[in-house]
Amino acid sequence: MPQMRTIDTGSASLRCAVEGEGPLVIMVHGFPESWYSWRHQIGPVADAGFTACAIDVRGYGGSDKPEPVGAYAMEHIVGDLVGLREALSPGAPAVLVGHDWGAPIVWNSALTHPGHFRAVAGLSVPFAGVPNRPFTEVFREHFTSQGKFFYQEYFQEPGVGEAEAERDPRDFVQRMMYSISGDVPPGDYWDKPLGATFLEGLPDPAPVAWLTEDDLDFYEAEFRASGFRGPLNRYRNHETDFEWLQQWNGKRIEQPALFIGGTRDPATFLFGAIEDPVALIRMFAPRIEGHVLDGVGHWTQQERPEAVNTILIDWLKRL
Repeated sequence: MPQMRTIDTGSASLRCAVEGEGPLVIMVHGFPESWYSWRHQIGPVADAGFTACAIDVRGYGGSDKPEPVGAYAMEHIVGDLVGLREALSPGAPAVLVGHDWGAPIVWNSALTHPGHFRAVAGLSVPFAGVPNRPFTEVFREHFTSQGKFFYQEYFQEPGVGEAEAERDPRDFVQRMMYSISGDVPPGDYWDKPLGATFLEGLPDPAPVAWLTEDDLDFYEAEFRASGFRGPLNRYRNHETDFEWLQQWNGKRIEQPALFIGGTRDPATFLFGAIEDPVALIRMFAPRIEGHVLDGVGHWTQQERPEAVNTILIDWLKRL
């Protein structure tokens, strides 16, 4: 088991699962997850000769949970990673690995602080460069204005998503994870009208090998203790994030980069907006190496840990 440490980054204290010795690899999870989402990667990365550090993002688990919505802006979470790198690897830059929301966090950390981060890997969500408009404008044009449900619109009003998720955190996590995994039967589960709730219409989850009862026990305990306000506040900062990132407009990620997605992951294809995520990333991170795993849904490193570990460790060793 990794050593659990609380590390002061200067802007927030983060709970970190740390194992191994060698160059620092920081792993950043998404929603609704935890350091635990990297449980299959921490040991193998450490065994390969690295210091593996999987964090609870601020707002989650054992990390600080500030109240204001603005405390979860990308600028502040990137700052947490910079402070963590300085604390754990003061003499050398780190490698970043992120999944789901963790992917935009690490992409933008590498873009904005290249001196701190020497390489970056994103799972599930490709890098599309500095945005030319806030994402709220995009989903309101394509979904909200047409009377269609979109989960990020649903999460905009504080308290609404929290109330639904906190009624039964175990059911929320299980239903969400199953509904966009590679195991769910094909269906238009997310094609529902504006005004629907998040869980409305989602299929009853079937048991899957990659999400055991013990795993659900862990996630349930974490979210019963921490709640969902901090995690959902990340979705409420699109305009703030857009404004902050404009100072890097026209810049690219010049460090070595890796992408791992799944053929059954809607995020890999930006909800149908693109056909080739690796080609998209190459426009903004020219040193990209890309892999799209057949049959894999959204929970990349949990659904297919051996394949992800093989690709990730091979790439880390070649840096």
